[in-house]
Amino acid sequence: MKNPLCWVILIGVAFLLIQQGLPVHSQGDSQSDNKVMDNITVRQGETVFLSCSQGDLVTHSAWLNRSSIMYAGVDKWSVDPRVSLVTLNQDEFTIKIENVDMTDEGQYICAVQTRSRATTTSVHVIVQVPPKITSLSKDVVVNEGSNVSLICAASGKPDPTVSWKVITPAAQVLTTEDEYLEIPSISRQRAGTYECTAVNDVATDVQTVELTVNYAPSLSEGKDVGVTLGQQGVLQCEADAVPAAAFEWYRDDRRVVNSFDGIEIEDSGALSQLTFFNVSEGDYGNYTCVAINELGSANASIVLFEVIEPTSSTLLQGLFSETTSTLLEFQTGSENYTVFEGPGAVQDGNSASRAAHTSTCLLILLALQLLLKF
Repeated sequence: MKNPLCWVILIGVAFLLIQQGLPVHSQGDSQSDNKVMDNITVRQGETVFLSCSQGDLVTHSAWLNRSSIMYAGVDKWSVDPRVSLVTLNQDEFTIKIENVDMTDEGQYICAVQTRSRATTTSVHVIVQVPPKITSLSKDVVVNEGSNVSLICAASGKPDPTVSWKVITPAAQVLTTEDEYLEIPSISRQRAGTYECTAVNDVATDVQTVELTVNYAPSLSEGKDVGVTLGQQGVLQCEADAVPAAAFEWYRDDRRVVNSFDGIEIEDSGALSQLTFFNVSEGDYGNYTCVAINELGSANASIVLFEVIEPTSSTLLQGLFSETTSTLLEFQTGSENYTVFEGPGAVQDGNSASRAAHTSTCLLILLALQLLLKF
């Protein structure tokens, strides 16, 4: 370096100014010997360029940070590999710092020495940091009626705003702008996914917590089932429970299990099915479904009853019985009347042919009844 004495004087003046502390400005402020530039705001991980004006009369110039010389002319004094020279000529002296971090925030000074005096240009670098959620409640499992407290803490610059909201079930509306979310005496309807969001001017960070609420089983109302002898019958039992319920089936006080002949029990999630592949007389009766988990139990009663399948003979017999019980014919004086008791009405029968037709129908029905007896 040429003229080491000038470097000593220049750097000494710069450090003196740093120790005294130059004010931080958000707008340019020009003075005769000391100039303050606008603050430079940069996001963490980006590159910042530091530049100051030169001139024909400049003999020496240097860039300094809070504690050390970064560049003295074209000579690099900093050992930081992120710092490098961009431009040094009669117009400007520019260096850059890559991958900026929070430790790079602070004041920087460009010191310039002319033949007559030393001048400085200072600039304050502000490093913004994206929000990062640093502390979050783990997934929570509680029993119904418990008090729940969720926490979400975040860091960043500027300081982030933290808020909570419910993601699922979507029908719920719950939003709070606080690190803590308190839910007193929680119900099963409040179980779901809760989202914590941390926001600042730079970015957004989002994380979720799963909240599980345990509760004892409750059963849907049992539906009785009618089955014809020899056919297949299925009894169904559905339980609402967390954790999922285990099922048991009983006939009176006797437990029904899969080892019974012609019976199968199949559990699938919240549903249990008891299947009879070939219903016998002994299968008809009352059955009890019991759902059990660690918080309690519930039961429901279901009846398997017999359904008699109609045959052709029983259909004819029923038709004849209904018809003959309501049809009466009688004659008064010279007039004939046909009386239908029940669903029919009294009809005038003055015609002899009409009376004969009715008698014929009656004879046919009597013949059918005799045939059915054999």
